[in-house]
Amino acid sequence: MQGFQDMATIMGNLNALAGGLFIIAAVGIVATRQVGACLKFFIFQSIFLAASAFLLGARPFSTHLMAVGVINLVTKVMFLPWLLRHLLKEEVYARREITQVVSIPTSLIIALGLTIGAYFFSLPWLKAAAVTGAPRINVPVGLAGLLLGAYTLTNRREAVPQLLGLLAMENGAFFAGVAIAPDLPLIAELALAFDLLILIFVVGVLTRAVHERVGTTAVGALAKLREEGHK
Repeated sequence: MQGFQDMATIMGNLNALAGGLFIIAAVGIVATRQVGACLKFFIFQSIFLAASAFLLGARPFSTHLMAVGVINLVTKVMFLPWLLRHLLKEEVYARREITQVVSIPTSLIIALGLTIGAYFFSLPWLKAAAVTGAPRINVPVGLAGLLLGAYTLTNRREAVPQLLGLLAMENGAFFAGVAIAPDLPLIAELALAFDLLILIFVVGVLTRAVHERVGTTAVGALAKLREEGHK
């Protein structure tokens, strides 16, 4: 019995570590100016999401959580970066400056405020998680990841970081979901993963076409396009 409790404590501490690294990766997506670095931070965030699913699914063993971890590793860590790399030119990822609505220092302050606010917003859910025995750390971390992803989506002006912000929101929702609803039907996760792959493929194709025609992936530049008159 003592050994089981010690193992559960170790698993809980590792899950808390994964949550902290998950938040750091989310802040990294907000703070970095390079498109390629945004993609790397998203990959790290997805790895920590999968790690949390594996840790929570180990004791007691949960087939659903293990499957969620495997699906996240396959779709977001391996297949998604490969797909984006093949759909878009290397020039897109080598771009160092990203046009943003808010500057990086201000964005970091806002990210800190969103992370702290996520804890207070999640207090009612923390009480429900305590009743069900779910890990308390996953709820505020997941909500913070969702809010930081939404901020990335609204603050960025490049197509790829905006897409990564949308996917980071999904990561945040699932980071909280694996603790609140660990027995979420596997078909829901498979359907969502399939929809995300279709979304990424469509956005990637459109972004590549825009980059070839306009020479940039900045969404704001599209407002300057005008239809050419027929001679």
